[in-house]
Amino acid sequence: MQILSPTRHKRLNEIAALLLLVLGLLTLLSLVSYDSRDPSWNTASQRRPVNLTGYLGSYIADLGLQTFGVVAYLIPLLVFLLGWKWLRSEDIPSPAAKILGGALLVSSACSLCAMGPAWRVFGGTIWIGGAFGLLLEAWLRAGLNTLGALVVALTALIVSLYLLSSFTFARLSEWLAGSRPLLRRLAGSARDLARRFGRSRRRKTSPPVRAAAHDPEPDEIPVARAFEPLAGEPAEQPAGLPVIPICPFDEDSPPLPEPPRRSGPVLVPRQRAADQGFRLPPTDLLNEPAARSPYDEQELQSIAVRVKSKFEEFHVLGSVVQINPGPVVTTFEFKPEAGIKYNRITALNEDLCLGLHAESILIERIPGKPTVGIEVPNTRREVISLRQVLESEEFTSSASRLTISLGKDINGRIKVAALDSMPHLLIAGSTGSGKSVMINSLIMSVLFKSTPEEVRMIMVDPKRVELGMYEGIPHLLTPVIIDPRKAANALRNAVLEMERRLRLLAEYGVRNIDQYNKKIRKLEQEPRNLFEEADAEEPRALPYILILIDELADLMMIEGRNVEESVTRLAQMARAVGMHLVLATQRPSVDVITGLIKANFPAR
Repeated sequence: MQILSPTRHKRLNEIAALLLLVLGLLTLLSLVSYDSRDPSWNTASQRRPVNLTGYLGSYIADLGLQTFGVVAYLIPLLVFLLGWKWLRSEDIPSPAAKILGGALLVSSACSLCAMGPAWRVFGGTIWIGGAFGLLLEAWLRAGLNTLGALVVALTALIVSLYLLSSFTFARLSEWLAGSRPLLRRLAGSARDLARRFGRSRRRKTSPPVRAAAHDPEPDEIPVARAFEPLAGEPAEQPAGLPVIPICPFDEDSPPLPEPPRRSGPVLVPRQRAADQGFRLPPTDLLNEPAARSPYDEQELQSIAVRVKSKFEEFHVLGSVVQINPGPVVTTFEFKPEAGIKYNRITALNEDLCLGLHAESILIERIPGKPTVGIEVPNTRREVISLRQVLESEEFTSSASRLTISLGKDINGRIKVAALDSMPHLLIAGSTGSGKSVMINSLIMSVLFKSTPEEVRMIMVDPKRVELGMYEGIPHLLTPVIIDPRKAANALRNAVLEMERRLRLLAEYGVRNIDQYNKKIRKLEQEPRNLFEEADAEEPRALPYILILIDELADLMMIEGRNVEESVTRLAQMARAVGMHLVLATQRPSVDVITGLIKANFPAR
């Protein structure tokens, strides 16, 4: 019985499947084009056969139809099913039962056809049940009479369905119950069609009525085209930030560039995502950024004069040489005169707050410059929108699949970061400090940058309110986890996946996930061996896995030991295989962020 089962060589199975499918197709063509006048076993004719498969087809069709009647059409169907199994290299369970089921199916169908009226087909030359059906019907009727023969034939037909397929009466009843609404709709449609047909026949007997000219149909409104990446749109050149010269500029400190402004959404061309059948969302789904208010030059000049005068009150001489307005704070670069110590400037922090009527002021040395930066909060703060960062050149040109948007620095330049180079991230802070904003910004950045084939996510949300909105996105490996015990189990499974990936990297002789994926893509383009193992798992490119835990403290209280062990192992070893952790907590105390966890999270 092993002849029915596919071999261990996948490509060899495909060749055998192709031969079986062609054999089934030729048999089916010979049967459907059968003509009783063609030369065959029962007809001597000198004419050229009209059968689609020629002389051989006419003889095969005559043999099959004379023997099995119309049941012969089941034979190519069984050959098709066998070829499909070989094409997919699927083992055929219980091949002996399948052979017995096929024989029972043909035998019972032939006998049932022969038990009906004495019908002949193809010009009265073929019995509907064939010669085999007539013999079976006569044998059953002789021993069991008509009713007994009918019961035995029906039972054999049902048993053959059990042997050949997963047929059960329970599934049949479920299918009938599920298709009841469809049957009602079909019956209603048939009644409507019958009524319309009756009305149309009645109209034919009435005199024709001239129809008035119809108004021209309105022009169709074209449906908006599907989003296409704007590959050829030229990026605008960044304009310079408005810098107010208080003194002549230092040649070594040119003005900082302003982030580029764009009138419409700039979208990244992603041919690879389109090839995979997944289209990245357009940025116009997000709200438009608020209009940027212009800087008040006179106000900045006034603050610069007050800074200089306040320092002079305490005999700290110098001048403000450059002003760098930013979205939240403005940096005044103060250049002290020779002999002024740096600590004398920083000691005047509180006095400057009083003089400038500011809530707080930060004074720090600017690396690479002979100036001291004085950061003063703006009276009108700029709201930095996520869309503005996602449309920036810094984000769109980043090659990392885990590029996250951070916002803008104090000088107004857009900042992004690659999470895969961190390689893990710890987000801590009290309520209202922006943890949730950061997590949502991180998730949205990944969704707008990467496809599900490139990045997958595991989200743990014990608070149940922060990450529930992402339920159902295609990037999720599991539904959003809200139970701490299930979260611990998910982390253990992540450790197992990490170990599996490490074994794959060792098997292919590579050091990280990027090298592995490049090698797999190269192997996919190479010709395959004819005797390739069918049961061997085909290597596939590995996606990055991003594990987000919104509240680590709650997990540590309930499943502390299990969570700490899994998080520590992932933090230590998962970077090479493309698995990265993002942990958020309100209190980064030692009982939540243990020493082992803290040592493996340099990015905080």
